[in-house]
Amino acid sequence: MAQFQPIASSADNKKPVALGLAAIFITYFSSAYFFRGSGITLPKIAADLNGMHLYSWAISLPALASAFVTLTFGKLSDIYGRRVMLLTALGLYMGGAILAAISRDFVSFITARMIISLGQGALAPLCFSVIGDLYSPAERSRWSGLLQIPAGVAAMIVPASVGMLTDTLSWRYFLWIAVLLVLISGVLIIIGIPAISKRTEHKIDFAGTCLLAIASSTMILAFSWAGSDYAWTSITILGLLAISILSWCIFLWIESKAAEPMLDPQVLKSRTFITAAAAALISYFACLAMIMYFPLFLQGVQGTSATLSGYRTTPFSAFMSFTGVPVGILLARTKRYKAMYIVGYGILTLAMFASITFDVGTPAWLEYLVVSIAGIGLGAIPTMNTLIAQFALPKRLLGVAVGAMFFFVFMGNALAPAILGSAMNLEYSKTLKKSLPEELNQSANKHILSSLSNPRILLSEPAMTDLKMSLRKSGNDGSELFARTIQAIRTALEASLRYVFIIGAITSLIAFLLIITIPEVSIEAEVQDKRNVTER
Repeated sequence: MAQFQPIASSADNKKPVALGLAAIFITYFSSAYFFRGSGITLPKIAADLNGMHLYSWAISLPALASAFVTLTFGKLSDIYGRRVMLLTALGLYMGGAILAAISRDFVSFITARMIISLGQGALAPLCFSVIGDLYSPAERSRWSGLLQIPAGVAAMIVPASVGMLTDTLSWRYFLWIAVLLVLISGVLIIIGIPAISKRTEHKIDFAGTCLLAIASSTMILAFSWAGSDYAWTSITILGLLAISILSWCIFLWIESKAAEPMLDPQVLKSRTFITAAAAALISYFACLAMIMYFPLFLQGVQGTSATLSGYRTTPFSAFMSFTGVPVGILLARTKRYKAMYIVGYGILTLAMFASITFDVGTPAWLEYLVVSIAGIGLGAIPTMNTLIAQFALPKRLLGVAVGAMFFFVFMGNALAPAILGSAMNLEYSKTLKKSLPEELNQSANKHILSSLSNPRILLSEPAMTDLKMSLRKSGNDGSELFARTIQAIRTALEASLRYVFIIGAITSLIAFLLIITIPEVSIEAEVQDKRNVTER
């Protein structure tokens, strides 16, 4: 195992400690900046680049990339050091942000987003791993909680400011600011994070890495295409699911035999870890409903601007981030986490069931209240998840364990939009057919009818203008027909997004019932390393 130069917390080493923490805090802010801003800008980007039909792909494919790098970067950081992997991640993040900023079509943008996610997705677990390197378990709890402060700052200022930037200038400036933040983070990492002091020979688990990519990607493709592009019982979907299942089985078998597995079997054998990880994966359906689909509800159904939707989602982001600070401090004092888990998931479940009642006439104060409660519930969970990953497993697996926890989270992030997007599209099409004015079929051409199948026109002024002009040319009372058509689209989008919130509520309830069963382990006792026991 690679040996790290310790950043001691003694009085003689206050400067290295301060530099190291500053580097981690700014880097974590850079990661949180993109995470918080992407949800606000994505509806506008999809509309501008004519890609609303690929909306769920713009979420699930980058999430798949993030899931992949959490495990690989976590393992490689245990071998080569946190510093080199942090710099690699920042390089990918910056390169992808530049490509996204200059994208001219939505497919190119999604490709660039995947490159961003290969870097940005690895930053958070690497930052928490550095905290794990620096501090004892109790101190680790406190600092892991305090690490949520930059995320909280991002949650407070990013949604509204990015929304305003998108409305007044362009969403492209959001990405150029990300490039600047990455450059600052990279300089601080070089100055503040030490390189490893000693390297030993290691064998990279290439077979496990390839199988992991195949298993996860085929699973995401199957869920993304099922019900929309292909029937659930089609050969394509069943074939992809079969390949995924077979690949997962072979992956787990190879990992059990590998000298240095990408995902150590001891991680999956920890009931505490696997319970927390499974609940985190399932609960991400609720998280995505709030982060990605609630802004679409505000902008598409209620007709708010990107700026106003940023203000409406700020309480959720702020509470979700800042709640981790007192949770980390409380965990450091009480050294108990199960009760906080149950309370967090319970609050989230109540908020998600309340979100089902959202409609075009929902008052702003009620939306603020519900999203704030959801943020408080979700905010308690990420800090505990990263700490559980460290408490429940031996120190040797610190990077792998934290990476594995984020892998489950990002797999939820990848699966959720695929399933939520499929459900949304099916309900939208069904409701739209019932809601459209009957005379539209008589007066509108095929091009107009085809454009209505994509709710992006609600977010694009040029598309709205084209639709209005086309209906005026078609005869009859074009203005009245236009108003009724837009109302039908809003009705269909509202109904489809309600399905998204229903799924989020059900999955959060399942996560709540699951987390009730989590065993509580000591956060101070050193977990026995089964590999070392076997070797002795």
